[in-house]
Order: sequence, then structure tokens, then C-alpha cells
Amino acid sequence: MADSSKTMAALEQAVSEKLLTESALENIRLWLTAPQYAKYVPTIEKLVADGEWKALDDAFWTVIPFGTGGRRGKMFPVGTNAINDVTIGESAQGLATYVLDFLKSTGAAHRPSCAIAYDTRHRSRDFAELCAGIMVANGFKVWFLDGYRSTPEMSFMVRYKKCDCGIMVTASHNPPSDNAVKVYWSTGGQVLPPHDAAIIENVMTLREVKTSDFAQALAAGDVEYCQDEVDKAFIDAVLAVSVDGPRDLNVIYSPLHGVGTSCVLPALAGAGFQNVQLFGPHAEPSGDFPNVPNHVSNPENPAVFDLIIDEAKRQGNIDLILATDPDSDRLGVAAPLTLDPGAEWKTLTGNQIGSLMAEYLLAELQAAGKLTPEHYVVETLVTTPLLKKIADSYGIRTIRDLLVGFKYIGGAIEENDPAKYVLGMEESYGFLVGTHARDKDAAVAAMVFCEMAAKAKTEGKTVHQKLDEIYARYGKFAEKAFSVAMLGSDGMAKMNALMAGFQNDPPKALAGLDVVSADDYEHGTTLNVQTGERTPLAGPKGKLVILHLSAEGNYVAVRPSGTEPKVKFYLFASLPPGVEGDVFERLDALEAALKK
Repeated sequence: MADSSKTMAALEQAVSEKLLTESALENIRLWLTAPQYAKYVPTIEKLVADGEWKALDDAFWTVIPFGTGGRRGKMFPVGTNAINDVTIGESAQGLATYVLDFLKSTGAAHRPSCAIAYDTRHRSRDFAELCAGIMVANGFKVWFLDGYRSTPEMSFMVRYKKCDCGIMVTASHNPPSDNAVKVYWSTGGQVLPPHDAAIIENVMTLREVKTSDFAQALAAGDVEYCQDEVDKAFIDAVLAVSVDGPRDLNVIYSPLHGVGTSCVLPALAGAGFQNVQLFGPHAEPSGDFPNVPNHVSNPENPAVFDLIIDEAKRQGNIDLILATDPDSDRLGVAAPLTLDPGAEWKTLTGNQIGSLMAEYLLAELQAAGKLTPEHYVVETLVTTPLLKKIADSYGIRTIRDLLVGFKYIGGAIEENDPAKYVLGMEESYGFLVGTHARDKDAAVAAMVFCEMAAKAKTEGKTVHQKLDEIYARYGKFAEKAFSVAMLGSDGMAKMNALMAGFQNDPPKALAGLDVVSADDYEHGTTLNVQTGERTPLAGPKGKLVILHLSAEGNYVAVRPSGTEPKVKFYLFASLPPGVEGDVFERLDALEAALKK
């Protein structure tokens, strides 16, 4: 008791000296006094005694939220704003409570079930077992993938096993310090509103986390390993969308120390691609991601391809490089500019990868006489408008009035006819072909992209040359994104202030172009920047602002990240077919203007 009193006095002194926020103090006070946190008290007391005020403030200043992909953050042994046994456990309990209440409200009488999988990150298996034990303690049957598996296989498993929910333990492409849970609904898609808000409300108000021992639950059959069955079914489902055609393609594949060898390699082999090499320096499953720049395994970063490109040049006959993030739901690509020996290599952006796949898939469907006006593609509001241009030319629909997050694309598939769905894509290297999952899938994307590249090779062209053909037909489109980090307890206030500025007082010009209007999706209004007049804006509600510039097809989108403490900027530039100009120079100028 004396130690606790001393600790509380030190904490209150730290607040008075502005070393600790009031909100952090309140959350720490709860952990020091509530019985369920008793085992963490010595850790907190030591942090206080050592004067680790920044670490304590970062860990306790708020409650880590559900974002676009679930609950994600830096691992720390204690804290409401960190990933640890408590926050992961509370997330699982909140999900279990909500699903049980939802099933009761619908009159369902079956035993609920939950699918669980995990990736190569530190503590992923621990967190997966913790979640499984909590779900079993709440009466669920748990289907468990024993071994590193991909997020899309997790999404598939929810549907395949007819589960009521699912949990994927992964922090995707975040640094090694991070981990997370992605929470899934019975559709196989990540939890959408209003379910996500209801789950976090349960987390905020729960008084008890029910637990059971994983090994005992496994022995009793309440947890059941099913990876052999689900692996085969998943790969069969991916292969179901494969199209016959050329397979002469020399590929180097990197899983970037993640789970991709469990899905990408079997998919490519099953589709008939025999000349696929696994890149050795990135093959080891490791949460440290040791052989990638800054230990961040993100295929969106061109630098992760540097070592692989060097190897491709050394071999001299490689046509394509593929790389996937740790949970294998994002695909990155690099390719030579031409098929000439010694040609230079260049990576493609997520928008370029998706546009190439869209053109290929629609052309194949049209050639087979299977394309109808009821077919559709799906993208988010910050994904390239080139996709709509391509879809329009084939006479099909584009659904693009969606907030950021592939869960909204999964939701659109549910709301429309899945049989007429062709492709879902987002700029952050996420793609889904086929309806086996409701989340982005690097395995199926890798297979489709290789089929497209192999066909291009028979024409004597690389994927870059196919992209040039697309630009010649539809116009030049270029996109760019950058982020501004806003860390710590004051980061949220800074993000809110920045977003409010773009909503209420946006710049009147950027890079020599007038800003015509500002679409504010949070408040559902469009501001005429030049006159100050506001009009209603139809569309989804969320923290996103789009600034339309005076040159048609040129705009900027701004939003706070749903998974990390940063604001993201998306820049779009385009020129009509036959019009000369450098869209990349415009993007650079827009970036410079925004950063000022």
C-alpha cells in the first residue's frame, strides 16, 4: 500500500510538471487499483520509479481504437494504448460478447464459432492462443490455423467454416515493434460499422475477461487445428479464377520474412508457373524482418526491391519480381522496362498494378464473351480514377464512393451480386480477384499478375510497356502519397487541428492551380473554396477531405490514418490522351506545396 501511495504521488507530481497527461494518469490509476490488473502493478511501479514518463504517457494517454483494419499499435507490456495481453484480451472478449449478443438478438441457436490465424511477428502465436482461450471460455468453437498463415486465408476460413467471426493476429507491414488484431465478421470481411463501434463499446465497458487454457481447450476439441483442410481449399479457390494461357515467365518471389510461402508459391505452382525462385535473404520467417531496409517489410517501399533487383540483373533472364508483406495481403511488383538484355528495372505503384490487372481481366472476359454491363469493379475514394476509365471503356460499373479500407470493398461485394464482381483494388497495394475472400489477397493477385505478364511476354512486351499502352489509350494518370507522423499524446490534437484546417480553411491554390472545392466527408458538405458557399455532399461519412483543383482530374485527398498516428496525403494528376505534359512534375509540385 505504501508503494502504491508513493507511486500515485509521483504520478501526480509528473502531471503537475507536464511530464504526464491527465488522461494517462486516470488510466494508470485504474490499472493500479482494479483487481484484474493486479499482476501488472509491479511493472508500472518500476516504470514510475525509473521516471519513464514518455513511455508511460504513450502507453496510457488513450485507449487504442479500432481503425480501418482493427486494433494495431506498438507492443508494450502495460498500457491502454499499447498492444499487450490486456488490450488483445479485451479485444477478444469485446468481440465475443458482441457476437453472442448479436446472435441472441437474431434468434440463432447454434454454437458460435471463431476462426483464428497469425503471422510471423513477435508474440503473434501467443496472442492467437490467448484469443482462442478467451473465445472458448465464452462458449465458442475455435478453428485454428497451426502455423504461419496469410490474412486472406483467414478471411477465406471464416466463410469456408461458416464461422460467426474471425481474428487475425498481424500488424501487416508495420515495424517489428508492432502487432495487432484484425477482427472479422461472418462475411469474411473486416468488421464494418456499426459492428466495429459496438465492439469497442463492449471493450470500454467490460468488467471481466473470461479465459481458458489453450492446451486444455485443444485437447477437449474446443479448439481444432484445420490447416491441412483449409490450405487445400484456399488454394483451390484461388486457382478457380486462373485463366489458361502462356506460362513462360521467370519470377523471383520474396515473402519479406512473412507468411507468403504458405500461399503465393502454391498458387503460382498450381497455376502452372514452374520458373519461380524464392529469394533466399527474405525467405526466413522472422518478426525482426532482418534483411529489408529499416526492418519494415512493406512492398509499397521501392527500396525493399533493391537487393532482389540486383539478383535479377545478375541472373539476366528474370522477367518479374514479386514481393508480399508479412501477412501476405499486399503485393508489390518490379519489372524491367524492356525485354532487352541489361534493361533497367523499375517498381510499379499499387494503382499501376491494379490498372494492369483490370485491363487484362476485362479484356479476357470480353474475349470469352462473358462480360456484361452488370459486371463491376470496386475501389476507394483515394484509388486511381484510371480504373473507372478502364471500366467505362468496357461498359461495366465502377463502385468507388468508398472510404479507405478494404473492408468497404468487401462490403460492396456483399451488397452487390458477387457473381458479377471482377476486381477490387486500393492504392495501398491491395487487390482481390474472385469471391473466395472478402479481404485483399496477394496470392490471387500474384497469380493473375503473372498470367498477365506471361501473355505480355508473348507479345514481346514487359508490364511497363503494357502500362504505356494503357496510358496511350486512356490518358496519363499518376498518383503519389506521403504521410506526416504525429506521435504521442498530443498527436491526435494535431491531427484534428490539421483536418479542421482543410475542412474549414483550405488553401486557395496549390502548385499554381486554383483549389476549386473541398469535399468534407466527415460533415457531408462541399465547400466552394473561392466563394465560401457550402452545399450537401452525398457519400459515406468519415474523416476524409478531397480538394479538387482547377485542372480536371487533378485533386488531393487528406485523411488521418486509421491504424497509425499520422496524416496521409494522396495526390492525383492526369492528362487526357494525346496531351503532352509531365504528370510526375505536377505531383512533385503538389507535394512541395502541401508540405509548406
